[in-house]
Amino acid sequence: MAKRQSVNFPGFAHQNPIPNASRIGNVMMSSVISGVDPGTRNLPPELAKQVTNVFNHVRTAITSAGGTPDDIIKMTFWMKELTTGRAALNDEWVKMFPDAASRPARHTMALGAESNALVTCEFVAVFG
Repeated sequence: MAKRQSVNFPGFAHQNPIPNASRIGNVMMSSVISGVDPGTRNLPPELAKQVTNVFNHVRTAITSAGGTPDDIIKMTFWMKELTTGRAALNDEWVKMFPDAASRPARHTMALGAESNALVTCEFVAVFG
């Protein structure tokens, strides 16, 4: 059986001693990814910028592990504003996954009031 490997990538790190993602064989699961500006722990005040940062971090995570966004099979998002936030989320979603016949599954849920972030996500990828 393949050994578990921690996956970390430049520009994003957790405060706790956890990796950005973990991979066993051809399966990778991320930890929660927020929309902080790369290389900082600063959250932009605008939802659209946080969403853009989340998708940039996802792209960096998957390529750091040797894959591409095409390897992502499921994404889960948490948002402060489920109704009004979907437009920003959908804009970046279509940019990363332009082929409507080949998009990952997606689920979006409410983000807890205690979070400073406006959006977070996690993903599952299966490499070729």
